[in-house]
Amino acid sequence: MAFGVGLSIGTVNTVCATAADRSGKNPPGRRGAPPTTWRTTLTFDSSGTARVGRIPRHGRVITEFADLSHGSAPLARVGHRALTGADLVATVAYSVITEVLGKAPEADTGIAVTHPAGYPVNVMDELRTALDHVGLPQAQLVAEPIAAATWLAAERGPLTPGLALVYDLGGSGLNVTLLRVGAGAPSNPIVGQPLHSIEYGGRAFGDAVAKRLRRTGGAQVVPRGLSDADSGELRSEHIRNSLALVYRCLRIADVTMADVDRILVVGGAARPPEVAQVLAKQLARPVVVAADPERTIADGAAIAARQALLDQDLSAHRNHSLTGLFRRITRVAAL
Repeated sequence: MAFGVGLSIGTVNTVCATAADRSGKNPPGRRGAPPTTWRTTLTFDSSGTARVGRIPRHGRVITEFADLSHGSAPLARVGHRALTGADLVATVAYSVITEVLGKAPEADTGIAVTHPAGYPVNVMDELRTALDHVGLPQAQLVAEPIAAATWLAAERGPLTPGLALVYDLGGSGLNVTLLRVGAGAPSNPIVGQPLHSIEYGGRAFGDAVAKRLRRTGGAQVVPRGLSDADSGELRSEHIRNSLALVYRCLRIADVTMADVDRILVVGGAARPPEVAQVLAKQLARPVVVAADPERTIADGAAIAARQALLDQDLSAHRNHSLTGLFRRITRVAAL
């Protein structure tokens, strides 16, 4: 049975998903349902063992390391070893996969680790080296919007050839990417340039809520929170403002919204219904959003990892069949 593990390691949360040929199966070697989401934090005990997702009362916790676009300077030191952001991301990947599987991953386990689209070659090389170093040489690297599109094809496919806009609203920012999907899509389906902004997302919306409360609370009494109606209105405004990034992405690709067939909404900050509602109304295109959009990228990565194993097995079977056929032909020719 081909079995894939997919990881989405974000600035705020890390999500792990699994995909198997038959549904309802637990990861090999694991009994019971494994966890799926962790805070993207790291602590190290006195022996150097890493722990993911824990916030200790005492001691240092390492955070804000998942975005590797800021450079490769060491961010932490464990024993005599200085760890870069790529090292920390790889450590999270290995620790989470081991926890989900209940054992260290074997060489034939399908693994896909996602990353933001647009990482330069040197960053990808550093991440590849770090994954090899922690014991994940078989892990494939998949751009986050491509993993999201893999989920879309698996859940809603077969897709008509065309363009899809991936609107990834996470805790730390917004990523917008235009992709070719469907039959005939190239191996690198990204069209134009992926765009990123920290002006939108969970943290940015939290800042907007705090500013609204300060304006309406008066000098002496500050309300505990916004009403549902006020929060929904503010979130809708937040999403409408983010459309400037969407239109910029389209201009770079030299297309219009009429050329886009569908919008795929993903990310932990995309759960509120106002997100999909505003996008559908303002952009006038079909919007696809999973029941839990924070899982979409990890689910797509797991599907990609499983498919890579199936393709590898099929290729090996074909090679074996061809080898056998060649031997039979050789024996007949010798007679």
